[in-house]
Order: sequence, then structure tokens, then C-alpha cells
Amino acid sequence: MPADKLIKNVTFLGYADAKESDEPFKAAYEVARLCALEGYTVVNGAGPGVMKAATMGAKSVGGHVIGVTFLPKDLPAFEGRDQTNKVDELIILSNYLERTLKLLELGQIYIIFNGGTGTISEFGMAWGLARLHFGHHKPLILYGDFWQEIIFAFTKGMYIRPEERKVFRIVNSPSQVVGAIDEFQLQVNNLAHEHTSRTFSI
Repeated sequence: MPADKLIKNVTFLGYADAKESDEPFKAAYEVARLCALEGYTVVNGAGPGVMKAATMGAKSVGGHVIGVTFLPKDLPAFEGRDQTNKVDELIILSNYLERTLKLLELGQIYIIFNGGTGTISEFGMAWGLARLHFGHHKPLILYGDFWQEIIFAFTKGMYIRPEERKVFRIVNSPSQVVGAIDEFQLQVNNLAHEHTSRTFSI
């Protein structure tokens, strides 16, 4: 990976119950494969479904994968750690919130696939943080045309600020993900350069 790339880790978020024959699983696998080929480290929740697909895709081309999980004692609805998700590094935290925050902390960009309430909560936190840090935010890539209807519903029924529409891209193919990452990479590099120039000009 070129030294000037500020986006190095890509966090994958999505449906834990996705099976290998399901579209989100296939898409996550291929996206992760392409990301690994570009030199990005893949980050996921170390569980099944989209998380496992991301690991498999990255590992198929020799990529590096970081998994983040926790070991619940009283959360039977949590999918938990999938031992067949063969990550290279495993981070074990104390609870679900710490796990979510670490997934968001480790990635410099988020790819969000279809999913359930867990994915919705991760998307909401990632989007909210991008708004709070707008200008120095971590971008979101929303995979699938269904996101168009979701975003439309938000903008129609909620108070969505104009800048909040600028922190994400909606894509519907693995190649478009790579293009979106490249686009965001350029934006991040430009912002870092502007910040450095202002720092040295003082």
C-alpha cells in the first residue's frame, strides 16, 4: 500500500445470519477480496454471516483481517464469536457497546451491507459520528440499492442536514466500492494536506 494512503483499515458491517448462498454474503466476500488486493486491512466483528464472508474474501488473496468480539454471559440473541471466522488478530472486549466502538475506531472507512437491528445501530452511530466530525470524518459506503429508499425515508421524515448527505456513497457492485474508497481516499488526503499547510503557516 502506498505510504500516502490514510485509509488503511476497512470495517465491514452487516447481516450476521447471512448464509454463503445469500447475496450479502457473496457481496461482502467479493468486496473484501478486492479491498485486500488493494492492500487494505479488513476489520469485522469476528462472527458469522457478512463478518465471516469479509474474512474469507480477504484471506482468499492473502489479506490481513482483524476481528473484534466480546464474550457475553446473558445475551442469547447475540451471534457471538464464530470459530470458523479465521481472523489474524482477535480483540476481545467487555460488552457490545465497547465492541461497536472498537469496530468504528479501527476502521477509517465503513462498508455497510444489508442487516438487522445490529447493523442499523452500527450504521446510526457511524453516520452520527461522521456528522459530528464532518470535514475530518470517517466515510460510509452503503452497499445495495435498498439504501436509496432508506435514505429517502430519513430525509423525508427526519431533520437531515445537507452535510450529512456528503459523508456516504451508495453503491451496488464490488467494483464501485473500490472506486468510492479511492474517491474518499483523495478527499481524506486533501484534508490532511490542508491541515498540515495551515499548521506550518502559523
